[in-house]
Amino acid sequence: MELILKYFADFTEKQLEQFRLLEPLYKEWNEKINVVSRKDIDSIYEKHVLHSLSIAASFDFTDGMEIIDLGTGGGFPGVPLAIFFPEVKFHLVDSIAKKLKVIEAVAEGAGIKNITTQHSRIEDIKNRKFDFVVSRAVAPLKDLWRWSKPLLKIKTQTEFTPGLICLKGGDLAMEIQESNTRPKIMDIYSIFEEDFFKEKYLLYIQR
Repeated sequence: MELILKYFADFTEKQLEQFRLLEPLYKEWNEKINVVSRKDIDSIYEKHVLHSLSIAASFDFTDGMEIIDLGTGGGFPGVPLAIFFPEVKFHLVDSIAKKLKVIEAVAEGAGIKNITTQHSRIEDIKNRKFDFVVSRAVAPLKDLWRWSKPLLKIKTQTEFTPGLICLKGGDLAMEIQESNTRPKIMDIYSIFEEDFFKEKYLLYIQR
């Protein structure tokens, strides 16, 4: 938790309490349904929460926006972002129902009201549009973009054009080339100077 406060200071007491509750809630539920690897659960604030919040450090989502988290798994990056942006609506989607059960329990336990969940494959979501798609390393960039593009609004009056924001690591040159996209690439290590974030990146592709 101290790691979060090292980089972010402007939280309400409610937000602080919600962030504090994430560790015990995830530890409790991870014993029943494994959504965070056993070796990572003790460093959940660095490897999951802070990693997710690199998006918040780079993008200022405005009140009323709707964000979809593709292949959310255990709720990352969606759950930490929902705490950070309490007036933004987050829709967390995964094809594995039991993972969503954990997210729903964590959201209820921490009093996070701006999360909805959907048990679905992303390509089956129809008739909804979002300001941004967020995702964390669930598929190659070419697939993420193919799935995301139909879900994005055309244009909103914000600093950022609707698009895909994804967390990726390692050498991405070939993956980017195969995707036929030109993402803006942000080095997370330049935001959070922790060794874990070396060679970890934020990619943003505009609609």
